[in-house]
Amino acid sequence: MTIESLAQLLGTCARDRRAVAIQGGNTLHGMGLPPLRADVTLSTLELNEIVEDAPDDLTIAVQSGVTMRTLATRLAKHGTHVPFDAPRAADATVGGTLAAGWLGPRRHCYGRPRDFVIGSIAVLADGTITHAGGMVVKNVSGYDLSRLYVGSFGTLAVLAQINLKTIAAPPAARMFHLRLPAGTRARALAQFAHLAVAPSAGFWIEGHRGTVDGDDGDEGRMSVLLEGSPAVLERATRDLRSAMGRAGVPETRIVDAGAHESFERIVDAYVACLGERSITYRIAAFPDEVLPQADACKALAERFELRTDTIIDAMNGDLLFRVSDLDARAFGTKIEMFDDAFHDDQPRAMIVAGNHPSRSMLNVWGEPPDGLERMRELKKQFDPGNILNPGRFVAGL
Repeated sequence: MTIESLAQLLGTCARDRRAVAIQGGNTLHGMGLPPLRADVTLSTLELNEIVEDAPDDLTIAVQSGVTMRTLATRLAKHGTHVPFDAPRAADATVGGTLAAGWLGPRRHCYGRPRDFVIGSIAVLADGTITHAGGMVVKNVSGYDLSRLYVGSFGTLAVLAQINLKTIAAPPAARMFHLRLPAGTRARALAQFAHLAVAPSAGFWIEGHRGTVDGDDGDEGRMSVLLEGSPAVLERATRDLRSAMGRAGVPETRIVDAGAHESFERIVDAYVACLGERSITYRIAAFPDEVLPQADACKALAERFELRTDTIIDAMNGDLLFRVSDLDARAFGTKIEMFDDAFHDDQPRAMIVAGNHPSRSMLNVWGEPPDGLERMRELKKQFDPGNILNPGRFVAGL
């Protein structure tokens, strides 16, 4: 597939009023709803070329079907990276990650994925090929169409090429896993605010046994990622160990070789499903408020006799909360009532993963955003025939 053939296909579909379902690596299919209509399924996986690699300028242009793993491998040759932290990086595409508006756990340190987008080529619903931005890292005035497409779930245009700025990759990384004895969880998490070197990522985890490194203590476990020069890592290691000792955590397991792989297993767990018997919610909170929210969520799940697995992103305040049951049938008898009760307590909770057939009946987006009417207007302007992923986005957009 070429960008020109993609444009021809969309132009034909627009004239024939045929709805187009857009797919990348399908790694984030648990977010949002399936399109209401799908006369044509468009895969971007054939758009898989690295168009321009300019390491001296710290920029790279890739087609939307390039996987995150391919991009990372290419950039590693130059000692650079783009820290999107997409789950299942071997299959996740650059275009799909951006279209889904994915937010990774290192964004507090490096910025959001959309902050790395400096230009794009997108194909509108009528087949028009549009260009925005370029290959130069600079501040621009006016309306940034490239960033408008980020998080629109393919309902405004089909991303065909993305131009990215890159940054120097940290020379070393170290992962820490800590079992938490009784009475240490809150104190351990509070120590993050006092560390001289802020972690690139920090998590409190309960459950996810066998898929995420580490073992639960009486109050779950913590995993911490440090990045930087060897000297910085040594200083940060001493600081972290002292802080955890003050919190009452006696042991710290350190992973040097394979630190990033250990980190990636946590990110993968964000959207990991237990067959058809689980649903995972994502809740945005302030870091100092997320622990009580996690406890409230678990208490509600226990009322419905559901099992839970929890990940707290301590640096950003994200709560990833997975509920499950022993089999899909038992899960199906509870999940709709639980979802109603859950959104009464957490109205902005979004579903990010789940394969149960009832998922389409749940409140997958949570409470509609304040800018919903403006979003409707943009949809009408960009896709007046409503053929691009119709119904895939929030409130049926």
